[in-house]
Amino acid sequence: MADSPAPHIAAKKQKPIDSTRMTVLFAVMLVTASGNTAMQSILPTIGTQLKIPDFWVSAAFSWSALLWVYTAPKWARMSDHRGRKALMRLGMIGFTASMALAGLALFLGLLGWYSALWTFILFAIFRSLYGGLGSAAPPAVQAYVAARTPRADRTKALSLISSSFGLGTIVGPAIAPLLILPVLGLSSPMFAFAIIGIAVMIALALKLPNDDPGFEARGVVTSEPYSAAPSAGSLKDDGHEDRPVGKPSEDSLPPRLRWGDKRIKPWLITGIMGGNAHAVILGVIGFLVLDRLGLRNDPETAIEMTGIVLMSGAAATLLAQWGLIPLLQMGPRSSVLWGMLLAAIGCLIIGVSGDLYGIIIGFAVSSLGFGLFRPGFTAGASLAVDRSEQNGVAGIVASVNGMAFIASPALGVLLYTYVSALPFWIAVTMCLFIFGWGLKTLKLDEAASLDR
Repeated sequence: MADSPAPHIAAKKQKPIDSTRMTVLFAVMLVTASGNTAMQSILPTIGTQLKIPDFWVSAAFSWSALLWVYTAPKWARMSDHRGRKALMRLGMIGFTASMALAGLALFLGLLGWYSALWTFILFAIFRSLYGGLGSAAPPAVQAYVAARTPRADRTKALSLISSSFGLGTIVGPAIAPLLILPVLGLSSPMFAFAIIGIAVMIALALKLPNDDPGFEARGVVTSEPYSAAPSAGSLKDDGHEDRPVGKPSEDSLPPRLRWGDKRIKPWLITGIMGGNAHAVILGVIGFLVLDRLGLRNDPETAIEMTGIVLMSGAAATLLAQWGLIPLLQMGPRSSVLWGMLLAAIGCLIIGVSGDLYGIIIGFAVSSLGFGLFRPGFTAGASLAVDRSEQNGVAGIVASVNGMAFIASPALGVLLYTYVSALPFWIAVTMCLFIFGWGLKTLKLDEAASLDR
């Protein structure tokens, strides 16, 4: 058998992915993110129609988030061995099946075929298909692009793919009200996204060649989209030289990096507290819109107004990550500190606002702050360790980002049912604590850059 080609020879054979294939990859990320956030914009209203307590509506997402955190790293590690196209297909199957079955469960529940309790039990079960299988698609798309794009074009290509995930968080809430049909009612957006998912799977089968990657490329784990765009740096070039798949490499198994490592511990504490503050706000905001605007009995307007608020937050997040950070050249520490200050101001505005304008302004400002905070936390943890430990720290960061959405949204809603302003005061307190603690603890940006 002939020897594997040398890395420098194989690299010359790489060609940029053509526009048709890139469109398919873009669609995979866009549809999964937009479908998820569209569901989040309509579920509070559906819960109201079924007379389900707000806490249980929010808790329906927790099981899916837990599965996402558990399965996403496993799918990412399989990207070189099972084929990236196969994992994309698996992710789209999970997304499409979840949307169709969850939509059917809610549709029949709204018709009164079974109790409201059974409606949300079935919804949570079918939603878990997205958390367990849908998490396979994002790292597979990233690995496919990284493995088949020349190094000179890779950063641009990965930035485009990352933008699709962020764009989906805006598109979903925007089009959800337009997808409500007379017969299917409030559940119709889920059926619509299931149909769109089938169309993407057909395009994936017809337009993307069978995956026999010529280069190894690890899939980056992304957090489940939850009404906010992911970190702009979540999909990026790993910095390694191109290597043929199957050729042993010294760093094929990343070194073990422990959570208690003193180099990353301050950043992890920052990420855990800030992530949970963000998750609390995201869990409550849909219900707050219904109550502050008196829309519990006006489902169509409720979905429209909730969508507008979620869109403002997603747009502000994109502005922070793809506008302010590059323009102002903000380092990790300054991103975290300014982000926490803005987030505290935004949460305070939401807590005292009684009209749509105030809620939009407050949610946009808080999302702008959290949009600065997340890349700062990610970059700070990355700069704290050696290059050989980047895979280990990426996995820990992804876990921190994902774990915040397992319990905090439901806990925030539970507190909201007792005192509506309480989740926002808690979020303000957490953000201000991180700001003060970070001033004393987090390493200066200049020092962090010089260390590595």
